[in-house]
Order: sequence, then C-alpha cells, then structure tokens
Amino acid sequence: MSQTIKRKGASAGRAAARQGTARKVKAARAHTGSVLDRAMALIPFNEAQWQRFFLFIILGAAAGLACVVASAAGVPALAEGQVTRLAQRAGFEVHHVEVRGVKHLNELTVYAAVLATRNHVMTKVDLNALRSQLLLMPWVADARVSRQLPDTLIVDIVERKPHAVLQQEDHLVLIDDMGHVLEPVAPGHVDGRLVFSGDGAQTQVQALSRLLEATPALKPQVAAAEWKGNRRWNLTFRTRQVLYLPEGEQEAANALVAFARMDGANRLLGGTAVAFDMRAPDRIYLRIPGRAAEAAVAAAAKAKAKLAQASGAKAPGPARAAISAPASVSTSAPAFIHAVTSPAASARQTQENE
Repeated sequence: MSQTIKRKGASAGRAAARQGTARKVKAARAHTGSVLDRAMALIPFNEAQWQRFFLFIILGAAAGLACVVASAAGVPALAEGQVTRLAQRAGFEVHHVEVRGVKHLNELTVYAAVLATRNHVMTKVDLNALRSQLLLMPWVADARVSRQLPDTLIVDIVERKPHAVLQQEDHLVLIDDMGHVLEPVAPGHVDGRLVFSGDGAQTQVQALSRLLEATPALKPQVAAAEWKGNRRWNLTFRTRQVLYLPEGEQEAANALVAFARMDGANRLLGGTAVAFDMRAPDRIYLRIPGRAAEAAVAAAAKAKAKLAQASGAKAPGPARAAISAPASVSTSAPAFIHAVTSPAASARQTQENE
C-alpha cells in the first residue's frame, strides 16, 4: 500500500530572509534609477533625440565598415576606371591646346609642357601641377590653365617685361625690373637698354630705378650703371662720360639732382670733362684730358724762369711757354679740377681765396 509523503513548508526564518533580500534589491533599484534619472535630466536631450543619436552612430559605423570592405575589394578603383572609360567614349580627352598672351616666350616650350597631357582624360588633368610647371619658365610671371570641354586646354600666360641688360662674366642676359634673368642676349641686340654690371648689381635693379626717377631729364641719357664695392654707383652716360656717385641711397639721389641742375646750367654732358666725381659731400671734381700735360708744361716753364732769374738771364717770354714736359710726367694722364656745388661751400671758397 502506497504512502504519500508531504514536505513541510518553509520555516518562518527562511521566509523572512527572502523578504529582506527582496526589499534590499527593490531599494537598490529605486536608488539607481533615481540617480540615472537625475543625470539624464541634466543633459539637454530627450529620449527621442538620444535614440536618433545612437541610430546615427550605428549607421555611420556600418557605412565605415562598408567602405573598408569595398576598398579592400578594389571597388573605388573599378568605379574610377569605369568613369574614365565613359569619358573617353564621350570624347572628353585632351586633343587641342590654345596658348594666349605669349610675345617673347617661345611657344614651343609651352606646348612641350602641356602636350605631355595629350590624350589624357580631361577630368584627369592636374591643372595646378601644370601651372606650377609653367611658372618655372623664366619669362612666365603668372599662368592660368583651364579646360574647355570637350577636348581643349586653354593656357593664359602673363610674361615678364624686359627692363635692362645684366653683365654676367663674359656674356649678357636680359632681366626684368625685379632682376629676374630672362634669356641671354647678344651685344648687338641690347637695343639701347640700360646695362648693369658689378657684383650684386642684379639685386639693386629696383634701387637704381628709384634713383633715376629723381631726375627724369637724365634718366634716358644713362647708358650703363656699375655697382661698385656693393655700396655705390658709377653711371655712364651715352656721351661716354662717367659720374661717380656717393654711398647711400639718399646721398646718391641728392648728388644726382645737383648734377642735373649743374648740367642744365653749364652743359656738362657733351663737354670736355670725361668724368665727374661727386663722392665728396659739397664738391664736384671734373676730370679733363690733357690737363696734366698742360700743368706739367706750365710748371716746367715756371721752374726754368726761376732758374734763369737766378743765373741773371732774361726770363723766357710767352713764345717759350710750349716747353716739353719732363720725362717723369705722363702727358696723357688726366688731371682733376674741382668746382664748388653748394652755396655754403661757395661762400667758404670765397673766404679762403681772400
């Protein structure tokens, strides 16, 4: 005969323990929920906005993962190749080049640079790289390259302007107003341009231009300018006369203006003097050919007259003035005489003579 065994119910202690644990869990959940609620209340986003934010993050991550997978599979390269083939079939290739603004520059050098892109797809031509290549040419001051669909590249060139000629060792080169070398030039093709010479003259082109602007009347008469000792100018006029200017930009400008005034009053250019030295602050020295020989003849005549007087002989008359110079004196050596340039210096000279 079967017997049913019944389990005894849970003891009162165990039931109380379970109830206490349940109360603690409930209290902890309530405390945690209240802290999170307070934190979420401080953030200026509602629940819908948070959901959209997390959705965007998930979609962005998925798109990034898709790009990585596609790049690893070569999909962008395939797409680019397909676009290139479509452009070629549509006729968007470089077949023609049009160059504008060229006067002195050899156009063949421009075509040689641009035609390297011939038969390239128009969308694949690097316009910035092509412009940078053109800017390396001596004559090019600026350049712009543009596309004219379907098959033409337009090249606009801004050339440098030839300004003067620079003497470089044993040859001449054409330069612009900034001193940039443009191209070699033959001596017979200077075409009346100003010729620069001397170490460092290439960097002083603008300084000389400012100096000559102070005397517009003299500027077209200057044929050459030599930069001496990296500190001052010697100017050679078209009359082959030379003007020695002092150091310093302002000092040189003042001397040049003073020379222009004296030339206007006394016609110095084209006269007997071959050189004008204005390095002294208040004087101009003129070099006149043959003056040394004349001075030597006069000194010899005076010495002979004194000798004749000492010996009791009659002093030589005017007919004896053409006595030959001593062998130690060069009759071809030029001599300097000076003239006072400023009124104050002229007054001082008058007092000295008195």
